[in-house]
Amino acid sequence: MCIFAAMNENILPIHFAPLQGYTDAVYRRAHARIFGGIETYYSPFVRIEHGEIRRRDVRDAEPGANPGLHLIPQLIAPEVDKAERIISLFIEKGYREVDINLGCPFPVLAKRHNGAGMLPYPEEVRTLLSTITGKHPDIRFSVKLRLGWERPEESLALLPLFNELPLSHIILHPRLGKQQYKGETDPEGFKAFYEGCNKPLFYNGDLLTVEDIRSVTTRFPRLAGLVIGRGLLANPALALEYRQGEPLSADEMARKVSRLHTEVYESYREQLQGGELQLLMKMKSFWEYLLPDGDRKSKKTIHKTTKLSNYQAAVSNLLAAL
Repeated sequence: MCIFAAMNENILPIHFAPLQGYTDAVYRRAHARIFGGIETYYSPFVRIEHGEIRRRDVRDAEPGANPGLHLIPQLIAPEVDKAERIISLFIEKGYREVDINLGCPFPVLAKRHNGAGMLPYPEEVRTLLSTITGKHPDIRFSVKLRLGWERPEESLALLPLFNELPLSHIILHPRLGKQQYKGETDPEGFKAFYEGCNKPLFYNGDLLTVEDIRSVTTRFPRLAGLVIGRGLLANPALALEYRQGEPLSADEMARKVSRLHTEVYESYREQLQGGELQLLMKMKSFWEYLLPDGDRKSKKTIHKTTKLSNYQAAVSNLLAAL
C-alpha cells in the first residue's frame, strides 16, 4: 500500500518547531504562504540577556510580524522573575499561549540552568512552573523538554509535577541534553514518559520523512501532535505532503522552493542594514538544511562564495537541477 494513502486514516496536526537563526518571522511568513500544512509555529525562545529582554527576540515575536499565523511565543528562563518579565511582554502583545523551553541543549545556556540544563533540578522546575501557572490562570502554558540532561529518569521524575499542573500540552524530544543533536533518539525513554503522561503529548525529534511520521504515530497512537523542525527545513513540503496524502511533483516542489527563496531573499534585502555581505551570510543559513540531496556542486558554491552574484547563479543552477 502507498504510504501516503495509508496515512489518511489518522492525520495528526503538525507544528513547526523553533530553531534559532532559521525559523524567524521572515521564514515563517513565507513558509505559511507558500507551503502551509502547519497548525502552529513556535517562535525561537525569547530570553533575557545582560539584564534586558533581547530586542531582536521581541521584534520577531511581534504579532504584526506574524500576520495570519497561529504563533505561540516561547521563553527560556532559569528563574521566576525573568520568566515573569517575558510573560508580561507576551501578555502586552496580546498572546494567551506561552511555551516554556526546558529542552535547549546548548551548553552555554544549560550550565546556567536554562533549557535542558534545568532538568536535573526538579525543585527549580517546580518553583518556576508552579509559580507562573498559578499566577496566570488565563494563559495556556505548554512545556517543551528533553528526556533529561544526563539521564532519561530526569523527565520521569518530573512527570507527577507535569500531570498536576494546568498545562495545555507537552512536547518531548527523546534525546538527552548532553547529546545536543547527535546520536540516536531514545524511543524507549519516550515510551516510558508517554505511558505515564496524562497531558496531550507531542512528539519531536528526527521526523525527516513521511515514513518517520507514520512510524512514530503507529508506535504511539495516543499522540496529540507532532513537532518538526529540521525535517521541515530540509523539506518545507513535509507537513503538506503528510496532510494531503501524496508527495509534490518535482516541478511543483521546484516552483515552491523558488518562491520560498525569492520571498525570504527579498524580505531580508529590505530588512537587513549590513549590506551585501550580511544578506549573503543570512541566505547561506537558509540553505543549511534545505534540500540535502540537491546538487552538491551548487550547494558547495552557495556555502563558500563571498559574492552575491555567484550565490545567485548557484541558486539558479541548484533549482534548475531539481
